[in-house]
Amino acid sequence: MRRLSLVLAMLALASGAAPVRAADPVKLDFAGSVTWFGQVPIMVAVDKGYFKDEGIDVTIQVILNSGDRIMALTAGSVAFSNLGRIAAINEMAKGNQSFYFFANVDDSPGNEGCWARPGFASLADLKGKKVAANTSAEITLNGLLRAASMSVKDIDYLNLPPNEMAGALSKGDVDAACVWQPLLDGLKKAVPDGKLLGTDKDTDTYKKFGTMASPDIVIISKKLVDEQPALAAKLASAMFKGADFARKNPEEAAKTVAHYFKMSPEDTLASMKSFQYFGLEGWPEHMKLHTQQMQELANWLYETKKIPQQPDVAKWENVSFLPKP
Repeated sequence: MRRLSLVLAMLALASGAAPVRAADPVKLDFAGSVTWFGQVPIMVAVDKGYFKDEGIDVTIQVILNSGDRIMALTAGSVAFSNLGRIAAINEMAKGNQSFYFFANVDDSPGNEGCWARPGFASLADLKGKKVAANTSAEITLNGLLRAASMSVKDIDYLNLPPNEMAGALSKGDVDAACVWQPLLDGLKKAVPDGKLLGTDKDTDTYKKFGTMASPDIVIISKKLVDEQPALAAKLASAMFKGADFARKNPEEAAKTVAHYFKMSPEDTLASMKSFQYFGLEGWPEHMKLHTQQMQELANWLYETKKIPQQPDVAKWENVSFLPKP
């Protein structure tokens, strides 16, 4: 038998027959951040080879801004992304039909809050005072104000770039500022004798949905899903596998992805501990909740005139290629 195999191999070479080669992996890049630990599931899936196991070659294109990530997907430069859902809703309101959303793989309630200068013990003390916030932190601020029977009309609101908040707070240019981690810790360092007036866990959004004000959402190319649903299913499967690994093996996941953040595995693990990761388990109920939260967020953005139209976000949801529960 062994001699026969050698003969057949020699005949194949003599006849010029090319050896059978596995198909080249399909290139489907991801747009993400290397400063936000919500990207850990995708990073794990890349470094553990889960995408390659599905015949997909994924490179992480570092794009820090959510709006820029969705533009990269619209342009066809990347196939999927994990980003702040406000950016997705903004594009829905403009009629951008280039993407679907299909998953939420991370959340981090408690990471967004409002820090005030000394002398302010509660939200009520901020009536008529200067309060800075930006994007999702503005939603957290509004939720905290509602909980205190107030509204943004009761304060002097400033839309301030997040990286300018610590300086403004320390100089007294603003009386309080609302932002997310790690910038929230920066506010505490700038004004160490200040006070935390609340986090997104103190809002009605958290009480209703158990989420932060504007959690991440995973989007994917509509063209990819419509034309190659089986390939989209493989991509999703690998990503969920990364999320499940991060959830069940946080220490190993931290070692795997620490290089992206240019941090030690220990510091990476410490940062990951304030995050929750979600894989395939219970995804239908999980997505139902997040779709409802997205619609309420879209309604608020429209009512406050931050978007031109009020989109029906369900028209952008597509979970048809995910495994059946």
